[in-house]
Amino acid sequence: MKIAVIGSGHVGLVTGACFAELGNEVICVDHDKKKLRMFENGEIPFYEPGLDRLVHANLTEGRLSFSGDTNSAVSASKVIFICVGTPSLKTGEVDMSAIEKSACQIAKSLNNYKLIVEKSTVPVETGQWLLKTLEKKAPKGADFDVASNPEFLREGSAIHDFMHPDRIIIGVSSEKAASSLVHLYSSLNAPILITDIKSAELIKHASNSFLAMKISFINAIADICEKTGADILRVAKGMGLDERIGHDFLNAGIGYGGSCFPKDVSAFINIAKKLGCDFKLLEEVRGINEKRSIHFVKRVDKLLGGIKNKTIAIWGLSFKPDTDDIREAPAVYIIKELMKKKVKNIRAYDPKAMDNIKNIYPNISYCNSPYEAAKGAHAVLVLTEWKDFKHLDLLKIKSSLKKPIIADGRNLYDPGKMKRMGFQYIAVGRV
Repeated sequence: MKIAVIGSGHVGLVTGACFAELGNEVICVDHDKKKLRMFENGEIPFYEPGLDRLVHANLTEGRLSFSGDTNSAVSASKVIFICVGTPSLKTGEVDMSAIEKSACQIAKSLNNYKLIVEKSTVPVETGQWLLKTLEKKAPKGADFDVASNPEFLREGSAIHDFMHPDRIIIGVSSEKAASSLVHLYSSLNAPILITDIKSAELIKHASNSFLAMKISFINAIADICEKTGADILRVAKGMGLDERIGHDFLNAGIGYGGSCFPKDVSAFINIAKKLGCDFKLLEEVRGINEKRSIHFVKRVDKLLGGIKNKTIAIWGLSFKPDTDDIREAPAVYIIKELMKKKVKNIRAYDPKAMDNIKNIYPNISYCNSPYEAAKGAHAVLVLTEWKDFKHLDLLKIKSSLKKPIIADGRNLYDPGKMKRMGFQYIAVGRV
């Protein structure tokens, strides 16, 4: 099948490359000339494990191509996926400007039947708005359908998530649209749920908000564990053994970040308010998450007897491992708090995200390894759970620190073992 993917960010590029891998002819559209040159050379402007190889392989096989021309890509394709960014405005609303621009460009090129699919995360009722926009801008008599096919790709495992999905959600208003999308996904062994468009749109926001709620809930329980001496890992394990609850997203830490959860929770709060629905539960989920960074820094400050004029090492800057994405990363806010408290020097290391965070904090010290970051520091703060951090020579780290203090925001290490090694060690929800 011939496919156009409008937008070549984390979602669009993975979607395009994976559809090409499934044997389709895919054109990925982007208007950034620098990115287009990178794509044509098989290079990726962000880190996603395995994506560079997938893009290069499908470029070589001729199934994947890149273009800056939306009109020609739409004209040549049967199915058009809209994968442009939908960031948050200051009000919490979704910025729909890129969706609107894409719709206007697509409308001009509707030369025969097209299926136009929302894959970007959008508010409920966007499909209805998109249909009216296309009808207004398209040539008279244009034949097309609109559908919703939300993505559930996790950064760091996006290719696996596309190829081995938990479920495929298809929101449609015609049998023709449903048939096309079912055929497109037929080679993937996954349950397909066909709904109306509004329900599909809601499934995305509801899913991400529910997962964010689980994270904030377990972090609130972690605070109780710290007050009482209970162990959050055992509490979470005991909860997760209940099949109605499950183990996933019960890892206490310094809060969720990234491009999805913070944006989608705020958007869903705003959507509910506009519809006159009381959703204070989600406001509290967001509030708990926003306090995690401040709470963590306060604990470090207390342990050090004040962090003013101290040197702090940071391990991990991305919002999660296996990505270089720092959008809404807890590290961004923790560094801000440290600066407020007049830390003398911050020495940071991350395997992939340092170039990105330099745009926000150009004046902190960036190191070539966790060992270099720890050298001469009064404490190490673990902010991202990169696998490499689990296998470091901790005795070597201890000897290089001014004080043997590790504040573990991701619960990578065993508190008993750390104390036996002579560390002053704090974790989240563990004493």
